[in-house]
Amino acid sequence: MVQAKTVQRLCKTRNIITVNGQFSGPTLNVRNGDTLVIKVQNNARYNITIHWHGVRQMRTPWADGPEFVTQCPIQPGATYTYRYKIEDREGTLWWHAHSRWLRATVYGALIIRPKLGSSYPFQQPKIEFLVVLGE
Repeated sequence: MVQAKTVQRLCKTRNIITVNGQFSGPTLNVRNGDTLVIKVQNNARYNITIHWHGVRQMRTPWADGPEFVTQCPIQPGATYTYRYKIEDREGTLWWHAHSRWLRATVYGALIIRPKLGSSYPFQQPKIEFLVVLGE
């Protein structure tokens, strides 16, 4: 759910747009070959779209997210369901709002692991940790 939330950062209180009340938004852990079905409910007062950065939209260009390019924005009070398959991608990517300044607070990690039974093309690390940088 995309919604406004009051947060305090650097001794100032601000209203920001979040996803599921989180800043940064939730991390998506998926596997290469998975089909993602993500329902976005826009409870903010701004139009929004979500872009899946680095994901190839081979047969689902309408799920790519650039506002007014491949998709009309999700209007306040409306919902939209993104449905697409992860094909030939592995690694840590990210998703973000593709609507004006909302990309500054509406974003999160997209971790794509190999298909079950497949391995990474390198030795598996001893430890993994996620770093998400924002604007």
